[in-house]
Amino acid sequence: MSQLFSTDLLPASDRIDAWQWNAQQICGDCRIRLPKVSFHGSIEVRNVAGVALTRFSSSALSFWKWPFDSASAPSRSCVVITQIAGSRLYLQRGEEILLKPGDSTIIDTAVPWSSTCNTDCVRLYLRVPRWVMQDRLCMHQIPTARKIAGATAPGAILSRLSQNLYDEASWMTGEELAGALDQYFEVLTACIRGDVAQTATAPELKARILQFIGVHLGEQTLSPSVIAEAIGISVRHLHRVFSVTGCSVGDYIRVLRLDQCRRDLSNARLLDRSITEIAFARGFSDAAHFSHSFRKQFGISARTFRAHSATRGGSTGDGNQFLRVKTLNSSEATLN
Repeated sequence: MSQLFSTDLLPASDRIDAWQWNAQQICGDCRIRLPKVSFHGSIEVRNVAGVALTRFSSSALSFWKWPFDSASAPSRSCVVITQIAGSRLYLQRGEEILLKPGDSTIIDTAVPWSSTCNTDCVRLYLRVPRWVMQDRLCMHQIPTARKIAGATAPGAILSRLSQNLYDEASWMTGEELAGALDQYFEVLTACIRGDVAQTATAPELKARILQFIGVHLGEQTLSPSVIAEAIGISVRHLHRVFSVTGCSVGDYIRVLRLDQCRRDLSNARLLDRSITEIAFARGFSDAAHFSHSFRKQFGISARTFRAHSATRGGSTGDGNQFLRVKTLNSSEATLN
């Protein structure tokens, strides 16, 4: 069984009110903000073995939702959101989750939450009673407002299963839908338990973060958001990992890049490369910023450092004798 609402046949002046009314039937009280352009969207609800699977497709909009269920109500639910097209930012309990196509997250309907998108986007909502979710996942505390990355194998499978449930719900038998839903929850369990395990094993998580930074250090696009997405954690969690060191993620990356530049500048085999070329190859994107950072870190300009290294024969030396400070090398790049 399927229920469909679309703004296509409505006058532009009626679309916003009609959308909000239909959205409230599913999500409860909410406030919507739309850009000053013509709005379009559709909402389709499909029944999957007694569970509502809703497909929201719309142009840009932001909305805020208040608790549809009380924390103790039997009707309290969890909503598994899977992003199908476009990117959308979700916020709950102070956690920001940016979902791109293939990513998923779980929202608690008893806690206020919001989302926003600046372009057209499509997302699937699977609304599950909380007690059912607890039973299916075999855990009392459901991890909410955490990204399940579609770049991971379990996350990618979950995304495909969500889309398949929606596409095939109209013609599958009740028994087939129940079996498909069982498979969905098995994969969701793997995603959630994998996330919990990753959070619990801090040393392994730190090692994965450092390895990723080391491999991608020369890429100018390397940033906390890129790292967090690749590892499958939130940016806030990434910053928590670094907070115990007294060093921010950005500072850590900068120091490692400067140390690699220092080694390259003292390497006689790289004399044919300019200082700017070396800096850019190690991930810097602004020559002036690199020069300032190098002098601040080592107490000497990059040009002077290179000249001193050359006068000392500098075949493969690292030039430490000219530096004011002790640098952070790869073997010391650990988070305690």
